[in-house]
Amino acid sequence: MSLSIGIVGLPNVGKSTLFNALTNNNILAANYPFATIEPNTGVVPIPDSRLEKLAGLFEHPKIIPATVKFTDIAGLVAGASKGEGLGNQFLSHIRECGAIAQVVRDFHDGNIQHVHDKIEPKHDIDVINTELVLADISTVQKKLPRLEKEARANPKLKPQLDLLQQIAKFLDDGMPIFKELGAKSLDVESAKFIKDLQLLTTKPIIYVFNVDEQTLTDTNTQQKLLDMVKPSQAIFVCAKLEDELKDLNKQEASELLESYGVKKSGLELLIKAAYDALGLQSYLTAGDKEVRAWTISSGNTAPQAAGVIHGDFERGFIAADIVDYTDLIEAGSWPSARSRGKLRTEGKTYIMRPNDVVEFKFNV
Repeated sequence: MSLSIGIVGLPNVGKSTLFNALTNNNILAANYPFATIEPNTGVVPIPDSRLEKLAGLFEHPKIIPATVKFTDIAGLVAGASKGEGLGNQFLSHIRECGAIAQVVRDFHDGNIQHVHDKIEPKHDIDVINTELVLADISTVQKKLPRLEKEARANPKLKPQLDLLQQIAKFLDDGMPIFKELGAKSLDVESAKFIKDLQLLTTKPIIYVFNVDEQTLTDTNTQQKLLDMVKPSQAIFVCAKLEDELKDLNKQEASELLESYGVKKSGLELLIKAAYDALGLQSYLTAGDKEVRAWTISSGNTAPQAAGVIHGDFERGFIAADIVDYTDLIEAGSWPSARSRGKLRTEGKTYIMRPNDVVEFKFNV
């Protein structure tokens, strides 16, 4: 499993600048709409200080972090769901992403034209969300008549029809599906049915407020912006500052952030918000050959976590030797952790924890 985030927003809100900074790429960033004509993608290692410390316990292992895939999607405009601007071509790219990072401009710069000639975050948010909802309404309207006909012939489809009608009502009321159904417990069939619809608003939105340097530590302004999007995840970044960070080493980047009163980079903030929004966590494997982080869903069992490495690991799962990362670092080695009673063997029902370091036993 890998984390995938689509970056969306109106033209000239700083999407491509932020994408360049996050991925250290150099795609076109220009002061006019649709500078991004094809969705640009970048796969970025997820910062994880645990990996280097773990690597120190072994003989020069390869370090492989978990990754996040960013897709920079061209600026949407009002009417995109009906083909305005670059329209449905770009809405379709959002379907492939696990979460949506909606970049919202809240900085003033006379040299960078806003598509609406005003800086009004609430209005920009409403424009993007409306286009996502309208695109989903179009999808549901195509599906509904067919399902109504099929349900008349097959009563077993009635639960799906009821759910689709409920979804249609939410959308008609302008409500994203994630907000309405995201917290509800759905049975497996209903969850699969919704997933197969590939609705845009089933994806969690992380609001990325692109602000000036002063607002990075202005808690009053931040709170006003947070209130606009509750209960969704939101972070505050300065794309201009992030762009400066990409050419610095770790120490220099840390010092620059500190000079602005900021502790974490936009990449770290966005990844944490995405993990929280999607219900993800990571676990670690460590040995002489490699030290690696793996992304899984929170609540995954040990066999499911093994399956992320290889399907055979899940099918042939026998047990998992597990030690907490902190305990392993303190012990200094797997044998020492075992002798201290810190290493335990878990079975098929074990629920993985974020700090687990694991060796899987399997038979295929």
